[in-house]
Amino acid sequence: MAVSSLVDSRDVRFTLFEMLEVEKLNRFEAFKDFDRSVYEDTLKLAEKIAFEQFHPSNVDGDRIGLKFDAAKNEVKVPESFHKAFNAYLEAGFHVLQFPQEMGGMGIPNAVATAAAEYFNAGNTALTMYCGSITGAIQIIQTFGSEEVKNMFIPKMMEGKWGGTMCLTEPSAGSDLGALKSKAVRQPDGTFLITGQKIFISNGEQDMTENIIHPVLARIEGDPEGTKGISIFIVPKFLVNPDGTLGARNDMVCAGIEHKMGLKGNATSTLSFGENGKCVGYLLGKEREGMKVMFMLMNAARIHTGLQAEAVSSAAYMHAVDYAKDRIQGTHITQSMNKAAPRVAIIEHPDVKRMLLYMKSTIEGMRMLCLFLSYHEDVEHASTSENEKKESTGIVEILTPIVKAGISDAGWLVTAEAMQVFGGYGYCQEYPVEQYARDVKVFSIYEGTNAIQSMDLLMRKMLMNPEMYNYKMLRKHMAEAVAKARGVVDEKYITPVEKGMEKLDEIINMMAGQLMGGQILELAANATPLQQAMFILTLAWLHLWSLTITLPKSKALLGDAKGEDLKKLLQTNPEAAYYSGRVLSSQFYIGAEFPKFFGRIDCIVNNEASVATVEPENFT
Repeated sequence: MAVSSLVDSRDVRFTLFEMLEVEKLNRFEAFKDFDRSVYEDTLKLAEKIAFEQFHPSNVDGDRIGLKFDAAKNEVKVPESFHKAFNAYLEAGFHVLQFPQEMGGMGIPNAVATAAAEYFNAGNTALTMYCGSITGAIQIIQTFGSEEVKNMFIPKMMEGKWGGTMCLTEPSAGSDLGALKSKAVRQPDGTFLITGQKIFISNGEQDMTENIIHPVLARIEGDPEGTKGISIFIVPKFLVNPDGTLGARNDMVCAGIEHKMGLKGNATSTLSFGENGKCVGYLLGKEREGMKVMFMLMNAARIHTGLQAEAVSSAAYMHAVDYAKDRIQGTHITQSMNKAAPRVAIIEHPDVKRMLLYMKSTIEGMRMLCLFLSYHEDVEHASTSENEKKESTGIVEILTPIVKAGISDAGWLVTAEAMQVFGGYGYCQEYPVEQYARDVKVFSIYEGTNAIQSMDLLMRKMLMNPEMYNYKMLRKHMAEAVAKARGVVDEKYITPVEKGMEKLDEIINMMAGQLMGGQILELAANATPLQQAMFILTLAWLHLWSLTITLPKSKALLGDAKGEDLKKLLQTNPEAAYYSGRVLSSQFYIGAEFPKFFGRIDCIVNNEASVATVEPENFT
């Protein structure tokens, strides 16, 4: 089934230009040369490449998959990936955010994030190969010596060399301190790396000449645990002094995983130093590997949320098109009329409910991703220490909510898209079953959502000095409530306001539990709290958006009703957009947000079963 779009481009522009007003970022020196026309050109090109080249290749990644040659330890990706990958690189999207003096464009992260939504909606498995180049460049540029930067960055900026992120080992998944990979110091300043890494995305592929691996390892003699970990750059091929490729480094891809989804991305097992000759270059200072890697991990966690939102968007857009075309049953008001004409399923109330659930959730997720990205721009570009501090607080508290909240919601949204298709949604004839399989891993990798929930509760709130991060988030929520007064009906303001008050109570209660040493109770309720905060965050963003969409919708619709209203919506896309946006925000606050209070009740109940159950109780 052909689909007209994978992302609601009008909604992208609403969020960027009407809510966030990203053009005002040009008040900062870093963005002074940009205006909306540049941003529009960037978004249009991203959508064109994503829709025309990434999207058609998505099914190849799933059906054709990867070919692993065990004799050569090499992986071949589907042929269609190459053309799309090269189009992405030629357009410069892998270096979009880097400063112009590096050869990038220096565009705001908020706009780059919006562009990335298109590529992930088109083919998220392929986009991972693209994004890994950006991530590796970022940490090398920030922490690398001049020698290391000169050795690797130029070719990566050209897109000729790929990248990865090598953390996980068989005995060290979420517990990175248990890693066994070792680095032995050499007289020339390099290190010999030995060890094995598993579940490495983009670990092997045939689209770039070389692959640059940031690898966590412990220098021989350094202490156990995370404090003894360093990070090294390990190239697939060694680099000659003149920048050309040298011999193959002593590291190989030992195999790739056979997965439920994301079959077009090579989730690899990598073996380093089987012959004792794997050369690595120290990145940053010794024993500061976790500090360096966390820069990459935090960016990856934000991107994971974006991946889930984008795949959900693609599933939703397919579901809408299908619901408009699929004729089934009569209108509910004509159910007793045997002569009544059959209608498209989009006319049925429950299908409308499913679509509104998906639409409102995706719009909320998009607002959340772009709001966080906007504050990353402010954090890095502002010269005001207070402004930088506030934006840093927002980025820190929202990162685990973006990763965990959106990835959990993405699984539910794609499942609902399948439901719209009925039995066909469960079949490969339509793409939504692939979207559901692809999206599931986002709640697992880059730190499971349980880890994100504990990070949110403990590091980002309770142990954050004076809970500054939380205060900054509450400040923005309170501002939205104040702006809504007199514009939005109180029935949509009051629940959000009550939700904020309830959240305050819960945070204070949990702070008391921390003081009382009730760690088991806190750990048991970390995920329910994260889930509740995600729901409240989306409700707040929808309330904020209503202060903009309601006046514009009323101005465009006037007093139109009945057939006049229907005709107006059919002939005026702006009227259709704003009125639809109003309805989805009202639906979210009225029909979805009440679930927040159920999550809060679960925490208040402080059910002791999780803390008291023993392994022997499970059969």
